[in-house]
Amino acid sequence: MIRFGIVGTNWITERLLGAAGNHKDFSLKAVFSRTEDRAREFAAKYEVELTFTDLNEMAASEEIDAVYIASPNSYHAEQAILFMKHGKHVLCEKPLAANAKEVKAMMEAAKSNHVVLMEAMKSTVMPNYQVIQDQLVKLGNVRTYFANYCQYSSRYDAYKKGTVLNAFNPEYATGALMDLGVYTIYPLVALFGKPNTVKASGYLLDTGADAQGSIVLDYDEMQATVMYSKITDSTLPSEIHGEDATMVIHHISSPEKIEIRYRDGSIEDVSIQQEMEPMYYEVAEFIQLIQSRKTESSLNSWDTSLHVMEIMDEARKQIGVRFPNDNQVN
Repeated sequence: MIRFGIVGTNWITERLLGAAGNHKDFSLKAVFSRTEDRAREFAAKYEVELTFTDLNEMAASEEIDAVYIASPNSYHAEQAILFMKHGKHVLCEKPLAANAKEVKAMMEAAKSNHVVLMEAMKSTVMPNYQVIQDQLVKLGNVRTYFANYCQYSSRYDAYKKGTVLNAFNPEYATGALMDLGVYTIYPLVALFGKPNTVKASGYLLDTGADAQGSIVLDYDEMQATVMYSKITDSTLPSEIHGEDATMVIHHISSPEKIEIRYRDGSIEDVSIQQEMEPMYYEVAEFIQLIQSRKTESSLNSWDTSLHVMEIMDEARKQIGVRFPNDNQVN
């Protein structure tokens, strides 16, 4: 049984807990919130007795083995490193940090303290991601990767009325690229590695946050294009184009239906049934790593997380998005 603490009492944490409750070795032991009232309210909902409003006290607690961090992106690195220095394993929401410098610091902390560090990117640990990997050979020489994640945010309605919430506040290292674009980039890097060049464009709000964007990434023998937005919707699937066939991926952030469409017009559904909720699989992978005494996942590896963040750093540089964290790491 792995005893978990959670940092961040929001909807994504509730979704993870709903999925993790199906894992026989998951045990929720502690809740952190900035206010005692919120910590107790959230803990009561899940019948948890241990609450904290001081992260240092929580990190030093002998009642937890691991922590799930779902705080704003700008806090990920600082909080994760604190817990790892106290020997706690860390499952950290995507994106892993605010920039590549922070990712490197987190990797060093994991190495020196011999603990697990894993980015909570659900798509690449879901069963249908393995299908994507295994079925790529049917496409022939891969020439193009296209991924799309455009989802209108209700927080944009608030923004248009004059209220700036976290989703569009660069102080928290957020924006369309960090929140949604990462889902389009992560599978690309996991499948094909780091690109040779990155060319990005985007639309910025008055706050300095990016509301939407697109990136073209060049490889030796293929090209990738990704698009993402928090101010528009899209129903387009993502696709990988080969010389012999095209793979159609429905919902790149949570792949549950995969088709291969051949040049002769035939269509093969290669999807497999996923019995658990999407976030269950990241919890299962993380727990398995702890129990097998490994420090990183082969699916959501440190190199993949680092390369993804390096791409996003370059994209932000080209678009003109800056975070306070960019000036805080040596």
